[in-house]
Amino acid sequence: MQQSFFFIIMRFLDLILLLVFYNLVPLWTTFTGVPVAARVIFTVAISIAYLVILLRGEKTPLKSFRMRSLRRGLSLTWLTGASILCEWMIIAVYIILTPRGAVAKTFSVVMPVLSVLLTFTVAIIRTAIGSKQMKLLDYLLLFIFWWVFPMNLILLAHFFRKARREYWFEADKAELDNSRAENEICRTKYPIVMVHGIFFRDWQFFNYWGRVPAELKRNGADVYYGRQQSARSVHDSAVELKAAIMQVIEATGAEKVNIIAHSKGGLDSRYAISCLGLDKYVATLTTVNTPHKGCDMVDYLLGKIPEKIADGIARKYDGIFGRLGDSRPDFMAGVRDLSAVRMKSLNEEMPDSPAVSYRSCMSVMKCFLSAGFPLCISYLIIKKLNGRNDGLVWEESAKHGRYKLVDTGHIRGISHGDVIDLMRENIEDYDVREFYTELVAELKSEGY
Repeated sequence: MQQSFFFIIMRFLDLILLLVFYNLVPLWTTFTGVPVAARVIFTVAISIAYLVILLRGEKTPLKSFRMRSLRRGLSLTWLTGASILCEWMIIAVYIILTPRGAVAKTFSVVMPVLSVLLTFTVAIIRTAIGSKQMKLLDYLLLFIFWWVFPMNLILLAHFFRKARREYWFEADKAELDNSRAENEICRTKYPIVMVHGIFFRDWQFFNYWGRVPAELKRNGADVYYGRQQSARSVHDSAVELKAAIMQVIEATGAEKVNIIAHSKGGLDSRYAISCLGLDKYVATLTTVNTPHKGCDMVDYLLGKIPEKIADGIARKYDGIFGRLGDSRPDFMAGVRDLSAVRMKSLNEEMPDSPAVSYRSCMSVMKCFLSAGFPLCISYLIIKKLNGRNDGLVWEESAKHGRYKLVDTGHIRGISHGDVIDLMRENIEDYDVREFYTELVAELKSEGY
């Protein structure tokens, strides 16, 4: 409580020093009776204090440079908003009530404006260094309207609230991780293999699972990846997946692995377990937003899109991912295996193994605004065809084995991409890193 009170006092002291610096010109022209040498010394001292306010750090229990920078950016953003509000009143009073010349009054306006702009710029830079949640639009709007009163205050208030929410979210997360570091709640008996879905890969250029693997490792998990190509048939992807898991078995000496698979990765995993003899090496399979009954939208679109256009899209995709490292990408084979018709026959081919514990999770969007393009469009199509969905998979299709619905009280909901931290976004009422931590902690508690 004392530290919080001290922090508030320091912030208001900073504000007073900023206002004094901004108004050096009016002070010079007002206190003409003070010796010039004294005024120069005062000006130099206030200027140094201003630079210290801009450049100094800020005490925080978080050790990372990124979070310290975000914390100081927050303070400077607040100071910018408060000084804008105060300066409007100070400038208005000075211009109206003081009988100074036009030149003095002009400098009395120009210096505060330029000084506030510098403070504002440093605040944005410090926040940008620390923040991973701010969007480009947030910065653009601020730089366009920073001088428009009162819009600048409204935008700064929004910016401040968003940055503050991120800081405290990460601060609480760090405190939670520190409190349980020694417990290694994700130190499972068997290694974790994370299996990606279609149209992405999990080991090159961009981690498919966002911040999740690092969080699991921080809590004791041994994490590996499925490493199948981005788009192939379920059979072909399952062959690649089996090879990757056998490498994990050989490298770790473990008897089995726990698989956590998203989207089509869950189908690849089921096929490898049931049809390729991988059941001897898999303890559990947890599927996340996997279309076990297929996607009726795929059947719908394949029936609507002309074959020539579909083939053109497939060639473009295969060409791009071929250059990115896939040896034999097959867009159409992967898509066709997601259809409801195809999944009906696939489910007959790959019955569950009694040696494996199956569980499934599913999230749903609350409205089409819950995600950007193209999920917002596909959400509407699937809602009309099947009902509640995540933008790609409908709820009933995702149920397989022990089932858990990932729901929030927030109007946004959780999309197909949100559930794997695709955009690295902190979502209200949903901590994606904690969600997977709890999944793996549950596996550990059950002896897996």
